[in-house]
Amino acid sequence: MRSEIRWTVVVMVLAIAGLIALWPRDGKYSIPEPSDGTAPQVLEESVDLTAPVPDGTALAGLRQQAALQPCPTPPPDAPAPSGPLAGITVPCLGAPGSVDLAAALAGRPALLNIWASWCPPCREEMPLLAAYAAQPGAIPVIGINAQDRPADALRLLADLGIRYPSVTDPKGALQRALQAPPILPVSYVLRPDGSVEMVTPPAVFHTPDEVRQAVERHLGKGPQRDDGDDK
Repeated sequence: MRSEIRWTVVVMVLAIAGLIALWPRDGKYSIPEPSDGTAPQVLEESVDLTAPVPDGTALAGLRQQAALQPCPTPPPDAPAPSGPLAGITVPCLGAPGSVDLAAALAGRPALLNIWASWCPPCREEMPLLAAYAAQPGAIPVIGINAQDRPADALRLLADLGIRYPSVTDPKGALQRALQAPPILPVSYVLRPDGSVEMVTPPAVFHTPDEVRQAVERHLGKGPQRDDGDDK
């Protein structure tokens, strides 16, 4: 009997430990379930949020090859920055210097996409984001390169022919401000008032039209689903 009791206690302890390991650590996110079998890449807990700060001299040649569009800068009549990104300054990936996205984009919408060169779903999605960004009426697309080597990031951009601007997030400040889940890629719509909202669904974009529909939905321009409609 005592042996059976001991084994029962061991099983219960292991079960509780398993539940704790699977439970979200802060309750602020849930990993989206893809409807088509394509899932974002889930980050391991051991992955460091930090990355090297770009070295302007060492990256000069790669920046020339990538030929990214300039990082955004605030116009003279821009309103004061607001929202969770206000006051966060990060390095521009395509050129020397830093950028405060909240100030540079104040009063304007944008689509922010967190990505890394080692993330296969990111490589699949980025050409679609570029195709959307080239469409008439598209809002700016800004990449946020995270947990990555700047040289590797620039090589991938050059290989894929991606030209929209990207910044790096060497200390994870943007990811923390966005309360980003531990997945890549992940996109956010930045509204003119500085507020941001994570795009889900889809977990990973598959067409430029999906990008446009998501942007319109999160900016309030697209058709709104009535949750109270049981039809």
